[in-house]
Amino acid sequence: MTARDVTVRTPDAELEGQLTVFPGATAVVAFAHGSGSSRHSPRNQAVARGLQRSGIATLLLDLLTFDEERVDNVTGQQRFDIDLLTRRLTGAVDWLTAQDETAGVPVALFGASTGAAAALRTAAERPDTVQAVVSRGGRPDLAGTAALQVVRAPTLLIVGGADTDVLKLNEEAADWIGGPSRIHVVPRATHLFEEEGALEEVTDAASDWFTTILGEAER
Repeated sequence: MTARDVTVRTPDAELEGQLTVFPGATAVVAFAHGSGSSRHSPRNQAVARGLQRSGIATLLLDLLTFDEERVDNVTGQQRFDIDLLTRRLTGAVDWLTAQDETAGVPVALFGASTGAAAALRTAAERPDTVQAVVSRGGRPDLAGTAALQVVRAPTLLIVGGADTDVLKLNEEAADWIGGPSRIHVVPRATHLFEEEGALEEVTDAASDWFTTILGEAER
């Protein structure tokens, strides 16, 4: 298993990321973080390690540049700029398909918070590339109904049972998703899944979803 820092060049930015690949990987999952999170987030790192144990390569990526992140930490605006996040994530997906290490490997997306909206929009824009999507505590509603209706990638929406407002938004968004979708509720978990065992359940559910969906796609 090889983990290295990478610079992902998209049409409008150079983004910092961490790519972990290994021979025989069944897929590569690009992470779309939101709400001030980053590739260094302990939660994102923990989920990535769980996916790697399941045979899935990962790309942990900051969708904002250093300067943009510094401004966003004060204003909180750019993390809700779904158009911007989608452009960056779509560029990262295109980057993955062009790298020797990941060319030909199925691509899937893991979105958290507002990053989930970007993941779903990217799935709508790259239907032949994105094979599956998982959202953790996400805001899929921010993708907009027009984009949700054309998503064909099977989508799993993981929400904390105590995160009632976000759970309702996920239930409403699920009705609009054009492809197969399912909601997985982690009992008693709040938005950040900080409760004992909650993040482990997120990781297990995501790993099962990716391996099942991508296994079915190969048959």
